[in-house]
Amino acid sequence: MYDKMRLYWSAKCILACGLALAGSLSHAEEMAQSPSGASASTPKPKIYKYVRSGVTTFSDIPPIKGAYIIFTPSCYACNLTSHINWQTTKLHLKAFADYISSAAHKYAVDPALVRAIIHAESNFNASARSRKGAIGLMQLMPGTAREVGVRDASVPAHNIEGGVQYLAGLLSQFRGNITLATAAYNAGPGAVEKYGGIPPYPETQVYVQRVKVLHERYKSESIQ
Repeated sequence: MYDKMRLYWSAKCILACGLALAGSLSHAEEMAQSPSGASASTPKPKIYKYVRSGVTTFSDIPPIKGAYIIFTPSCYACNLTSHINWQTTKLHLKAFADYISSAAHKYAVDPALVRAIIHAESNFNASARSRKGAIGLMQLMPGTAREVGVRDASVPAHNIEGGVQYLAGLLSQFRGNITLATAAYNAGPGAVEKYGGIPPYPETQVYVQRVKVLHERYKSESIQ
């Protein structure tokens, strides 16, 4: 009887420790902005992020085994409670013009879209850093920066070069579909492929809408 009780409480302890670990990992990925513009009683879908065999996966279902974190996209235009009027907010028409023009031409990407992404990601703040570790104007994650050959993502020229290269790859992957490429830039291409379109993540959905507004506005200004 004593052995059975000891095994029971040991199992309870293991479960509690596992939940505590998951909670601490989740906290590390919380975004800086307020996570929801809905009422406190409205349930918010969770996004689970985990790595299997070196592949990062985003899912609305937690993995059966292994560690995971609750992921929430974080960027300037992802804040659901933002009071910014995206139709009238000031545009950055000249900032980093040479770097944007050069990278956009090199990778055949609309420079107005590049400006829209930068605006949505960091509001043209070259020193921006997210709690997730995203860096600079185009909020490059360290892994993404390595993939596109960027050694120092804090350098504006390198950050824009790498961000535009990555964006060009997404546009190619989604056959020029700007909406899907934009969603993938925010939530990852795997999430877009899984849902066959914009993932049902509130932050990603508002991000895509706001990038579209900014893109149209930058295009109307004939930014090159």
